[in-house]
Amino acid sequence: MARDLTDPQYATAAEFSRSGFVRLGTGAAFTIANGAAAAAQTEGFGKPHPPIVPEDDPAILIERPRLQPAAGSAIGAYAATPRTLTRRTPGVVVIQAIWGVDAQLRDVVRRYAKSGYMAIAPALFDRLNPPSGDGSIDYADFAPLAAQMNAQGFVPTDILAAHDWLRTHVTNASVGVTGFCMGGGLTLQAIIDSKAFAAASMFYGDVRPGTGRNEPAAGSAFDFTSRITTPLLGSFGARDTSIKAEDVHAMFARLRPPHAVKIYDEAGHAFFDDTRQSYVPSAAADSWTRTLAWFGRYLA
Repeated sequence: MARDLTDPQYATAAEFSRSGFVRLGTGAAFTIANGAAAAAQTEGFGKPHPPIVPEDDPAILIERPRLQPAAGSAIGAYAATPRTLTRRTPGVVVIQAIWGVDAQLRDVVRRYAKSGYMAIAPALFDRLNPPSGDGSIDYADFAPLAAQMNAQGFVPTDILAAHDWLRTHVTNASVGVTGFCMGGGLTLQAIIDSKAFAAASMFYGDVRPGTGRNEPAAGSAFDFTSRITTPLLGSFGARDTSIKAEDVHAMFARLRPPHAVKIYDEAGHAFFDDTRQSYVPSAAADSWTRTLAWFGRYLA
């Protein structure tokens, strides 16, 4: 199994001993308003459920474009657009977790559109004939796909193709990037040595690209942070056994651009996925509100 993959079924401790914390980079503090809509999205969650924003919501439009990256064959994508789209509407690239562009991720894309963003999720497994991740709980079906995807080496250009597709529609606005689990780590990698994205928000992704998580962090493990210029928001769970709180702390402490990170005491890995048992309503609602506030500040 590739070392940057995490089995969401076995990445949360039954009991936790790490305390949560919030650390803000210089100038990165902002006021968090508890959005009533986000806080209310809890009843009946933690298992497959009707979408928060359905595809036929009258405020949005759905597209399934084909993307042609600079390397590799074309891949599919799932996109949602506010009906009030203008050239100044900000955009967001949403990067999948291990389950692919599943029902929950498609819902997140639509939630961004409902919130005023043009959003797109590139189907990073598309060249590998993946099974549907909708309602799946068997990580073993997807881990080999993620390993093959990484071995092919097309992920950076696939993500940039999604960015470029947004820029053809929102030429006078900025584009952000966000992702979950595997996609959280890819979000971090997407902003290293790149100015493509105006802001990023990573959810429980690997903060030590290129090194094994279970190995002691060498002094150079976080040197890559000097190559990041994008404002970065982080959301992690204190019960997450796959990503060490001390590593999260160390990585964010090294960042120079505006940054903020929160580790939720009550949450483990994949706490944002409202279709699975890992879902934690309080952490999901707060991290969504924080992300919208972050993108509201840095995307225009």
